[in-house]
Amino acid sequence: MVGLSGLEKFSHLEDKIYRTIELTKTLRQEKEGLEREIASIRRELGSLLNEKERLENQVERLLSERDTIRMKVEAMLDAIAALDPEMAEAVRQ
Repeated sequence: MVGLSGLEKFSHLEDKIYRTIELTKTLRQEKEGLEREIASIRRELGSLLNEKERLENQVERLLSERDTIRMKVEAMLDAIAALDPEMAEAVRQ
């Protein structure tokens, strides 16, 4: 700033202040956008965790049903074996 008059120095300072204000506005807008994005991601995470829990429960229920059906089928095969051992052997193969 060598050789600058007082008015030029003031004008230069004024430009810096306006650029700082614009940068602050931009940063504030970016911050607000990021905060909205974080809130959205948190909501989505909550939904995904709920869905995960629902699916885990469903898998657990289906595995339990599978075990129940397996036991019933084995009981039926045992009943068939008691009646007709040859037929039971053919069914098991």
